[in-house]
Amino acid sequence: MDKGVVDERNDSIALPALGCLELRTHPLRGRGVFTRSPIARGTLVHISPVLLFDHAEYSEHGKHTKLDHYTYCWQGGFALALGLGSMFNHEPFGRENIGFTRDMGASLIKYTALRDIATGEELCICYGPNVWFDVATKASNDQEGSNSVLEGNALQPQTAEDLLQCFDII
Repeated sequence: MDKGVVDERNDSIALPALGCLELRTHPLRGRGVFTRSPIARGTLVHISPVLLFDHAEYSEHGKHTKLDHYTYCWQGGFALALGLGSMFNHEPFGRENIGFTRDMGASLIKYTALRDIATGEELCICYGPNVWFDVATKASNDQEGSNSVLEGNALQPQTAEDLLQCFDII
């Protein structure tokens, strides 16, 4: 069975695991996912099963808790990514190194490397153009040792096509 594919015969899902991932604390963003070895562009990095909330349940309960900061918009409501899925921090559009695909039918989110990722890098996704916090992140492409920080909504999607690149829906 291919990695991350639902096996219709027994309703199982292969969940590949990269042994090079770890949680660390970033000085500006808090806890995040980092790699201890290089990851090649196109690599399936993680698959997160999701816990689904319909709109009513989420409106009554979820949005009033810390869960509100970790959920994904989902068909019919919201989803909490289990595993590492809720630990990927944000990078503005164009600076993220991980893309994600929501598989509505299988209730999964698949995370894939958008470019080659070097040892020690934090793995980040783009949360979209309407983040609920001030963006403060060391620019990924800065020279080592630089203290350059992005603030505000720099490099946000300019067109609908740009935004769709952030959020791939199956």
